[in-house]
Amino acid sequence: MSGICMLLYVISVILASILIIPLVLRTFYPYLWIDVLYCGELLRILATFISRRRRRPLFFVLDRFLEQTAARTHKPFIVCGDETYSYTSTDKRSNKIANALQAHPGYKAGDTVALFMGNQPAFMLTWLALAKLGSPVALLNHNIRTKCLLHCFNCCKATVLIAASELKEAVEDVLPSLLEQGVTVLLMTKHCDTPGVQSFSDEVDEASDAPLPRSLRSHITFKSPAVYIYTSGTTGLPKAAVVNQNRLLTALAVLSSIGVTSSDVIYLNLPLYHTAGFMIGFIGSIETGSTIILKRKFSASQFWDDCRKYNVTVVQYIGEVMRYLCSTPKRENDKDHKVRLAIGNGIRADIWREFLSRFGNIQVREFYASTEGNVAFVNYVGKIGAIGRMLFPYVVIKYDTERDEPVRDANGLCVESPKGETGLMLSKITDLAPFVGYAQNEDQTERKRLRNVLKKGDLYFNSGDLMRIDKDNFIYFQDRVGDTFRWKGENVATTEVSDILTISDCLKEANVYGVQVPGHEGRIGMAAVTVREGVQFDGSQIYNHVVRYLPSYARPRFIRKQNAVEVTGTFKQMKAKLVEESFNPRRIQDCLYILDDNEKSYIPLTAQVYDCIMSGNIKL
Repeated sequence: MSGICMLLYVISVILASILIIPLVLRTFYPYLWIDVLYCGELLRILATFISRRRRRPLFFVLDRFLEQTAARTHKPFIVCGDETYSYTSTDKRSNKIANALQAHPGYKAGDTVALFMGNQPAFMLTWLALAKLGSPVALLNHNIRTKCLLHCFNCCKATVLIAASELKEAVEDVLPSLLEQGVTVLLMTKHCDTPGVQSFSDEVDEASDAPLPRSLRSHITFKSPAVYIYTSGTTGLPKAAVVNQNRLLTALAVLSSIGVTSSDVIYLNLPLYHTAGFMIGFIGSIETGSTIILKRKFSASQFWDDCRKYNVTVVQYIGEVMRYLCSTPKRENDKDHKVRLAIGNGIRADIWREFLSRFGNIQVREFYASTEGNVAFVNYVGKIGAIGRMLFPYVVIKYDTERDEPVRDANGLCVESPKGETGLMLSKITDLAPFVGYAQNEDQTERKRLRNVLKKGDLYFNSGDLMRIDKDNFIYFQDRVGDTFRWKGENVATTEVSDILTISDCLKEANVYGVQVPGHEGRIGMAAVTVREGVQFDGSQIYNHVVRYLPSYARPRFIRKQNAVEVTGTFKQMKAKLVEESFNPRRIQDCLYILDDNEKSYIPLTAQVYDCIMSGNIKL
């Protein structure tokens, strides 16, 4: 009898354990199973990556596209307005571009080519063509002009510029300098009467669509540059981050890692010259074999209508995109769509909640990455407000924002931030997580390296971002360090804007910084300036100057006229107090001005206008 009792006791203990263990796990390890599943997916991706690295001849992103073309011959790959390209027609059109370029006397296979286009199928087709020719490609921001355009072109040592027809005037502005360097300038049009600029579309139409021999790219290794993507920083002018073939190969897995498949339709409205648009939207879709709905520019009013029209299932965003969508007038059919997944970065927690409440049960996958960095993670759990989950060996260190440098102990080593406190995110530089750096800019490359972090001789990548990690290892973005702020989804380098302002006729000095505006993501540009001796402040002249030289997101919205720009003892411009005082005319005695596109001038900023901005009646 005692034996039976013992058996019943053991069975009851086992049953109780079976019932209690899930409860214990949910209470103390609520994300365990999600973590296990995600780690399993990462292991699958790693196995695929290693397998591809071992293939001979070497396997690159282009080879994955050719695999998909063979498997999905007539499936739509790119849809843009009335244009539709299947995987096969994309392949053949890119062959025509490659053959036309190869026959051009100003080009030889392997030359670096700069691509100056907005979002259009020709951008993707031309990149594929250049990949077939073994050429690295510099992805130029189509908003930049004159000095900035020349800088970006020159720092990648391109010998050919291929530009969209609508950018003809921007090309003509820098044409003398390009021709002086012997650059071949091609315009995607069938006729061009500008001396020194050659039409290219007519040559493409007449070219053969025969496949290109693999021997044209036989010189490429995994360390060879694939693309140059430009990123703003504390230096002022954009820096060309080198994305090598190995990095591009890893980018294939971004969409598949969060569950995107060949049955998905992806809405791509972010700029293709950006990492998000190019590497996640375009390259990621090559891996999954999905269909891309390419939008020439973002439109909040057309967003959901497009999603319904094309049966979109996956959308990309930056924080501003989500806010714009939530700011549109509410409609009865707001939840009438097939979108199941949104991937992006920069969404505020309140906007995240509003987006889900209004537009339905969409999985939001917030991620963190930088163009040049070796650190990336994704919020695969979907916890609102977090940008990721700390499962891998990154480190957050204490950072002195006043001195603008890491805090170090008596031994000269960095001090780790405890959980819950804000610190600087770093990632160790290794063979598995390399940092390639910037083209033609060793000084800025070195600035992103941080040495002697946790022990003497170690080497880390400095993200330049301040983060906070909570008790559950979720990571929250706090702010950027240095002289860069983010507005309209773009990084704005303050020194670049300062340089542009001070070459105007009436401004002597300019101290540029970002200020926060209620209801807006990021920081909007503001400049404290001094006027040249004997010259009056001319709002119209400064307006015309910034419109000519700066893209809209980089133009200072507010100007503060001072008698002298304050500097530190080491002659660095002081920004902290200016940022704190912001653009409040009730706190500031200096004259304040606001950019007015209707008046085409900087006009005085009144207390009434300030109140309208702060209450949200005026959107910036």
